[in-house]
Amino acid sequence: MNRLGLTAMKCTGLAFLFSLMLVAAAWADGSQSALFNGKDLDGWLAEGVKDYKDKDGKDQPVWSVRDGLLHCQGKGFGFLRSTKREYADFEFHVEYRMQNAKCNSGIGIRTQAFDPKKSRETRPSFYSYEIQLFDDHGKPPDVHSTGSLYRYVAPRINPSKPLGEWNAVDIVCQGPKIRVTINDEKIIDVDQSTIAELKNKPLKGYVCLQNHGGILDFRNIRIREIKANAGP
Repeated sequence: MNRLGLTAMKCTGLAFLFSLMLVAAAWADGSQSALFNGKDLDGWLAEGVKDYKDKDGKDQPVWSVRDGLLHCQGKGFGFLRSTKREYADFEFHVEYRMQNAKCNSGIGIRTQAFDPKKSRETRPSFYSYEIQLFDDHGKPPDVHSTGSLYRYVAPRINPSKPLGEWNAVDIVCQGPKIRVTINDEKIIDVDQSTIAELKNKPLKGYVCLQNHGGILDFRNIRIREIKANAGP
C-alpha cells in the first residue's frame, strides 16, 4: 500500500476514535441518566401480567434483578415501564440478550400507561411505537422484524445477533424524527410527519420494555434528554 493509502487509513481511524470520544463525552456530561440501577426495580412499574407460578406452584415475579441484570421470565403479556418521567426528545440506550428460541420482546417509546382492559389502545405498538426485538437473526427485515417500528416501518437490514448474544440498541427521538441503531447499524431513519398513518403519533411519553413470552435479560439502560435547539 502506498503512503497516500496509509495516510487515509490513519485519518479514518482517528475520525472513528474521535467520534467514539464524542459519544462518551455526551454520556458523561451529567445530562445522562441510568434508568436501571442493577440492584432493584426502583423507578419501574410492571404492567399487565406481573407474576407467574413456578413448578412448585409458587408465585414468582415476571420481572426481577439477577446478577445485576434486569431479567424478564417471559410469562404472559405486559410491560415494564420507567416511571421516572416522560420524555420528548432523547437518546435511549439498552442492551438485551435473548435466551429462548422465538423469543419476543420490544421497546416502547413515547408511550403511556398500559391498561390490559384497553390493550389495543394503550400498548406502545398502537398508541405510539414499539421497536421490535425478536429471535430472528439472519432473516430478512420486514415490519415485524427486529428493529422495526412494529407494524409500520421495516428496518433497512436485520442486524440482530444469534440467540444468546448481547445486542445494543440506540434510539434517538427529536421532534418527529426517529432513528434506530442496532449493533452499530442505523436501520431506521424516519420523519413521522411525512407518513400519513404516523403523523399524529405522540411526541412525548414514557419508555418501557415488553414481556411477550420471551426469556431475556437487559443491561446498561440509560437515557439522555436532548435540549431544545440542540443536536443529539
